[in-house]
Amino acid sequence: MKKLNNVLAVLIVSIVVGCSTEKVPEVKVMSKNGKKKTVVYQVFTRLFGNTNTTNKPWGTIEENGVGKFNDFTDKALTEIKDLGVTHIWYTGVPHHDVIRDYTAFGISNDDPDVVKGRAGSPYAVKDYYNVNPDLAVNVANRLQEFEALIERSHKNGLKVIIDIVPNHVARNYQSLSNPKGTKDFGVDDNKDVVYDVNNNFYYTPNEAFQVPDFLNNYQPLGGENYPLSDHKFEENPAKWTGNGSRSVKPSFYDWYETVKVNYGVSPEGKKDFDELPAGFENEDYKKHFEFWQDKTVPNSWIKFRDIALYWTAKGVDGFRYDMAEMVPVEFWSFMNSAIKMKNPNAFLLAEVYNPKMYRDYIKNGKMDYLYDKVALYDTIKHVMQGHGLTDNIPPIQEDLKDIEHNMLHFLENHDEQRIASPEFAGNALKGKPAMVVSTTISTAPTMVYFGQEFGEDGSENAGFGAPSRTSIFDYVGVPSLQRWVNEKNFDGGKSTKEETALRDFYKRLLNFTIKSDALMGEYEDIHKFNRENTANYTTKLLSFVRYSENEKLIIVSNFDAEKTSEFQLKIPSEIIKNWNLKDGTYQLKDKLYNSKTFNLEVVNFHGTISLIVNPLESYILQLQ
Repeated sequence: MKKLNNVLAVLIVSIVVGCSTEKVPEVKVMSKNGKKKTVVYQVFTRLFGNTNTTNKPWGTIEENGVGKFNDFTDKALTEIKDLGVTHIWYTGVPHHDVIRDYTAFGISNDDPDVVKGRAGSPYAVKDYYNVNPDLAVNVANRLQEFEALIERSHKNGLKVIIDIVPNHVARNYQSLSNPKGTKDFGVDDNKDVVYDVNNNFYYTPNEAFQVPDFLNNYQPLGGENYPLSDHKFEENPAKWTGNGSRSVKPSFYDWYETVKVNYGVSPEGKKDFDELPAGFENEDYKKHFEFWQDKTVPNSWIKFRDIALYWTAKGVDGFRYDMAEMVPVEFWSFMNSAIKMKNPNAFLLAEVYNPKMYRDYIKNGKMDYLYDKVALYDTIKHVMQGHGLTDNIPPIQEDLKDIEHNMLHFLENHDEQRIASPEFAGNALKGKPAMVVSTTISTAPTMVYFGQEFGEDGSENAGFGAPSRTSIFDYVGVPSLQRWVNEKNFDGGKSTKEETALRDFYKRLLNFTIKSDALMGEYEDIHKFNRENTANYTTKLLSFVRYSENEKLIIVSNFDAEKTSEFQLKIPSEIIKNWNLKDGTYQLKDKLYNSKTFNLEVVNFHGTISLIVNPLESYILQLQ
């Protein structure tokens, strides 16, 4: 990984307000409704504890190694918790297709012609009632090992999230662990018709599936001679492919390793189920649950609800739903209300990319959180890359004002490029101003992807796919994380000083956010005011305020990696009046690194702070 060689990324000014001549009362950190910011740590489970550094393209478990559930020791979980994390998303837990022989345990072999990578995609689930056998020390006890991890996570103060992929399953779905009375997907389907409301899949009768033509010199397993790698896969009649392709021979760029689940929507788009009444978006989950009690719903709805309740009963605290917008919103009302009836505090996160659908999935679908990808992430990425303007960020908050709490913020996840990769920013330190903005601009949760806190650059060529994203398809090591794992001591014993410093930044920032009262309070933009009224205030800077009754914050971020900015930050009179500030000088002390102090000068309802913001520098200042 390229060494981190710049200085700190942002300026946050945190002000607890009081007259400079009066004694400052003790700050009682109380947020509205008693809630605080949430931080989700997404970890790709099979990569976390892997200490093997071979990284051979298309390497086997024996060659490249694999992490296990048991690698999440009390020490590891304590360190993750202490990073400032409240929830841990174990990615890739449900049993998905893998290219490894587990027939000794009754598990059928998977065909590399319809599996992406050697370790397989976590989004081609083969058995929803069990877990990935790769992750177990004792494969026969793999479910018990994950149950122990749930318990261990809870003991260490972490809530547990896993994936559910409702839109599609692996082409060869076969559960070995169905609870009594539960049938596999497709077992009772009428395969002589394209569509039936209670079929789990869509079919092309009388035609067999054909493996797609592989492009760009792609060969399964890198061309290795493997018994099932014959460009054939038996599926007759052919099912529709996961992304909706109806072709019996899907494209190489289709989700050909999966089949689409039928939720009672006909090929013509007709919904063969009850729709929610007008105005029901204002009803709570209990009313939604009641609504469905006397309704007949498609069979696939029941199957996925039962899967979610199965894992909820095992102590899973929430779910991340893959490609949720490809499934009708009425299903989400049905399923999420059922989960909330069992666990009102369940954390329900959906991957939704269509802004026109946001409110429907939140209000009618009863989602807690959606990805803020196409708005905040895409915009802030352009700023980090140097060709976007910070002017474009405040309008996002205005547009999402009514649902800002529901829009989860992230800078990395398994689908996105690593910040430090040349394809993104090429320097992990450019993520610092973005992290401060992302974590402090709203009440929404923050998500951090494992290795992000070390500046991982995703440069390994693991086999399927390309560098810049840490592979989710193959057995591979994550170098910067491995240095921190340090032969499973989880102490950073082999980390570089740059990696240690970056993780320290993340730890300080995330812990501040989950304790701050103001970050669950109000937001006001001051960027536009300063762009119009402040000399030397550029489109590389961003400023806004966050406040509650007990705490007042001013956030200023410098995204410029080369130039220092010196200016008089202005606080508009409306905010000064709202905060009941009298004329005077208010001393501010850095709380991120406990190093410097600044002054807020208030004269006739106008506030100014003299600031020198170095390239990618950061402060959190608080009144003493």
